[in-house]
Amino acid sequence: MTAATSITVRVPLKIRRRPGRKTVVTPVAEEGGDAAIPTRADPALVKALARAFRYQRLLDEGRYASITEMAAAERIERGYLGSLLRLTLLAPPLVEKLMEGRVGLGATLPELLQPFPEIWQHQHMLLAPQ
Repeated sequence: MTAATSITVRVPLKIRRRPGRKTVVTPVAEEGGDAAIPTRADPALVKALARAFRYQRLLDEGRYASITEMAAAERIERGYLGSLLRLTLLAPPLVEKLMEGRVGLGATLPELLQPFPEIWQHQHMLLAPQ
C-alpha cells in the first residue's frame, strides 16, 4: 500500500473589493515587481453569459424538458430565463470579445437581453462596430 500524498498549489492573486462586488486580480511578473492585469469585462455580463450556457447545457442534456420546468426548478422567472438563453445565440467571436471586455458600449447586459439579430454578421455590426 502506498501512502497518500498531497500537493499544495499556490496561486498569487489579490482580491480587490469594489462597491457591491469582489474582483480577483492576478499578478504579472515584471522587472520591478508585480503589476495587476486589469479586466474590462462587465462582471454582470460575464455572469449572465455563464448562466446562459449552463442553462442551455442542462436543456441539451435533457435534465429539464422545457424552459418552464427549468425556471420553476431554478426559481427564476420564465421570461428572464428565455432572455438569458437567447445569449447562447450570440456569435462565438462576439462572446469571446464580451468575456475579454473588448466590445463597444452597445454591448451591455440590458442591451443584450433585448432582441438582437440572429445572423452573426449583423450581430457583430450592431454590437461591436469597428
